[in-house]
Amino acid sequence: MVNGNTMTRDSRVRVIVRDGPWGFFFLLAYIGAAIYFVSESDGSFWGVILGLLQAIVWPAYVLYNTLALIGA
Repeated sequence: MVNGNTMTRDSRVRVIVRDGPWGFFFLLAYIGAAIYFVSESDGSFWGVILGLLQAIVWPAYVLYNTLALIGA
């Protein structure tokens, strides 16, 4: 007995995760960034791989350039 409530072996906890819209937004952002960085590459295999890796970390580019712009 825990706090006056009994827990049985068949007790289940229901977890509802509502991150679907954010996941879709980040997927679209990654696809857009991948298209941009791959199109800016020279077209070689390693250039495309580098473009895909840059697409993963593009928010760091945005943050760095924003901080450089405001002089922080």
